[in-house]
Amino acid sequence: MTITAASPGISQTASALRRLYFVRAAFAIVWAVVTTVTTKDVGPLSVTLFVLYPLFDVGAAVYDARSSRRTGSPTLLYVNMAVSTLTAIGLAVAAASGAAAMLGVWGAWAIVAGAVQLVVAITRRSMGGQWPMIISGGISVLAGANFLIRAAGENPQLGQAAGYAVPGAIFFLISAIRLGRAAKGN
Repeated sequence: MTITAASPGISQTASALRRLYFVRAAFAIVWAVVTTVTTKDVGPLSVTLFVLYPLFDVGAAVYDARSSRRTGSPTLLYVNMAVSTLTAIGLAVAAASGAAAMLGVWGAWAIVAGAVQLVVAITRRSMGGQWPMIISGGISVLAGANFLIRAAGENPQLGQAAGYAVPGAIFFLISAIRLGRAAKGN
């Protein structure tokens, strides 16, 4: 077994990402449970929950960009911030048109955010712990396409999107655990 020391920048970034991924996993699970239990129709609570998710993504991207400046360009994270901010606004506006419109916005966001996550994770492969993020990004793209199809179908339901957060939470948790070695500098 060969052990190599990680650079201080990678170690610090891995440690920060590890904390972020644990928080993101917890948030996603709580959001999925609350959304599943409370979201039947478009209403103030469901709109708030659906707007909150991409806004949380913006906050996570801000933290990620600040934490990972030493190990790579944050350009794609800035793209993610902009897309997620526009998505939150788009969801609030789409709520006036109903579940289909909201599900369509959600699907488009899942595709773009998943693609960004996929590319960012690929660029971070050398840090370790990124395969779960690569897989999660790919699944997000596929799930987004599925949401767009459902939005165009008969009787689209917002609750169909609640399950989206669960696989992401699992992959964030796995990645956080796997980043432990890089965070320790090994």
